[in-house]
Amino acid sequence: MRALGLLLVFLAIAATAQAPSFQPVGNMSQLMIYILYPASDALFYIERTPPKTDVEWNAVRNQALTLAEAGNLLMMPSRQREGDWNKDAKMLVDVSTKAFKAAMAKDMDGITALNQELNDACVVCHVQYRPGYGKRRAAQ
Repeated sequence: MRALGLLLVFLAIAATAQAPSFQPVGNMSQLMIYILYPASDALFYIERTPPKTDVEWNAVRNQALTLAEAGNLLMMPSRQREGDWNKDAKMLVDVSTKAFKAAMAKDMDGITALNQELNDACVVCHVQYRPGYGKRRAAQ
């Protein structure tokens, strides 16, 4: 009987516990410039200096994982936008996860084969949410 009482108290406490609160540190521009762009560039341009050593492959793995997790950061409630925002961010998570798995396997061809899919994930989102994306600036 005592155990049942303790269980009920525990369940009541667990039910009233609040979900963790997330606190963004950087704004959207900083997230893109300092995290997403460098991580995606490491994958887009991997053929320029192909990884040969375990240290170099670790760096590629780090960038792929960073990019995948950055997609999750885009889906934080305080960063979400209207429309297809989460769907587009999920595309980034999915392709980056594939790149991470390819990097774990040291599969250079696998990573380069994802180049178009990664590009598409970026462009689809930028077209919708980055004002002026793809428009040339007027000559001065």
